[in-house]
Amino acid sequence: MDKNKSYMENLKMDEVPWHRLTTAYCRATEFPGYFKTIWGMKNLKKVRMALEEVLCHIEHQSTFWHSTPFAMIFLVRIFKHAVLEMEKNRAANYITEQLLNFFILIAECFKETDEMEHPEQLSCFSDMLKEEYLWSEEYDEEEDEARYYEGEVFPDDLFYSFYYYSYQALLDCKPMLRKLEHTHFAAAAEELEQLLL
Repeated sequence: MDKNKSYMENLKMDEVPWHRLTTAYCRATEFPGYFKTIWGMKNLKKVRMALEEVLCHIEHQSTFWHSTPFAMIFLVRIFKHAVLEMEKNRAANYITEQLLNFFILIAECFKETDEMEHPEQLSCFSDMLKEEYLWSEEYDEEEDEARYYEGEVFPDDLFYSFYYYSYQALLDCKPMLRKLEHTHFAAAAEELEQLLL
């Protein structure tokens, strides 16, 4: 098995240093709690709020962040779970719709970026968690903002890896799209499947 595929399939939530990964607005510290709420699918209002928090933090104006590829691993797992539950769970139906649309956006962003001149991605998904790429253990909003203003925030190969590995994580949802062929999600599922070729 490909080492990156194996890594994505076996990665556990607590193996990701979320508090040291950037998002569009801060750090991804709260992501594990959001994922737990979404996976539970018990309270539609709470699920909606948690899902919105994650999605707006990992993509902003076609820009991906250090947390994006790692979040995509868990969002794809949630998507697969939601598709199996959507006929009997209102929250699962909502999650399926929102993630389908979001996954289309992620795939389109990758395709656009991939067509441009870019460096090679890091050779391993796990390389993105090397100490040299992680941000400080303690979150300081002013320090993080200063880092953005000081120049190159992410090395080019790391930044392209955010896109490349987000797309690689997304490929894992392909088999589940077939289960949506005869549902009201069929058109979106077909659109996403074409983007994953």
